[in-house]
Amino acid sequence: MPADDIVIRLLGPGEADVVVHAIRSAYGDSYDVAWCYDPVEIAHRLAHGQLVSAAAFTASGDLLGHAALTRHDHDDQVVHAGQAVSLPEARGHHVFTRVKSHLADWARARGILGIFSEATAAHPYSQKANLDLGATETGILLAWIPATVANDAATLTAPVRASVVLYHLRTNPAPAHPVYAPARHRDVIHAVLHHGGLRGRLADAPARTKVPPHSRVHAEALTTHNTVILHVEQIGTDLATVLTEQRDARFARGVDMVFVDLRLDQPATGLVGDELADAGFGFAGIFPSPQHRGENLRLQALRPGLVVSAADVAVASDHGRALLDHVLAEQEPPSATASASGVVPGPAPGPA
Repeated sequence: MPADDIVIRLLGPGEADVVVHAIRSAYGDSYDVAWCYDPVEIAHRLAHGQLVSAAAFTASGDLLGHAALTRHDHDDQVVHAGQAVSLPEARGHHVFTRVKSHLADWARARGILGIFSEATAAHPYSQKANLDLGATETGILLAWIPATVANDAATLTAPVRASVVLYHLRTNPAPAHPVYAPARHRDVIHAVLHHGGLRGRLADAPARTKVPPHSRVHAEALTTHNTVILHVEQIGTDLATVLTEQRDARFARGVDMVFVDLRLDQPATGLVGDELADAGFGFAGIFPSPQHRGENLRLQALRPGLVVSAADVAVASDHGRALLDHVLAEQEPPSATASASGVVPGPAPGPA
């Protein structure tokens, strides 16, 4: 199929069925985002700008691939890419790369700073496509994808939870901003900032930083993932205790994964890393926040008995391998992780 015979364009609200067809072609009924099977909801999101879908077609109109950007508000500085599908007929034609490049051009023209996404670690193909676009790895979420999700490109032979690699693609330069990384994670965050050309600069929490006694945490349950994300809205001196209690309560109810999100633009975040690591929350990654100017730090804890090894996670670059080594080392007992990071920090991040 000549490249000139492939047409890539944005979808309108009247083409919601194209999204459903793309998802069902790759995942059957197992995709873990329910609205992707609902043409009415998809049309609503397309009409209101919450969803920006791009698709590739043959010259005769047959669907070859799809990807979409999601945003909560029209002034979001960072958007999320997902629903990426390449049909079997498209294999070998770099359709995923071309469709996502089309979306990146759309974002760039509108002043959006970047696109973040997750690529399955069950195989390296979509990761390589992200790297070809200029995206870089910023973390690895262990066991993120439920075992019930079936993908015809996956290489896992038995139904198990699959991990994902976090990617960020810069589309416009971001303003410089401080990053208050916990001491334990400074080297790996430094490496991610440098490798990805992000404008965050490591900074120390001011000596006058005061941490209040009580934390505020909002729990977001992802029922289709059997996962909970604990969003830390205020860091208090009791944070490790609060997070430990919430995590253990979820594990007792059978939840597989608990993630913790902390704002890296908050000085108090730089003061809590070691305590949370000792409580069993390991580094997962960082990602730009759509809601504020800066990045979020994500930590993760696996339910006891749920084990992820290096053999379960495919990565597509040396930087990805170093991140994986660090993430897996963070899941070991604290005494084993003191010098286990495989991430070598680069020079201080320069202007993007």
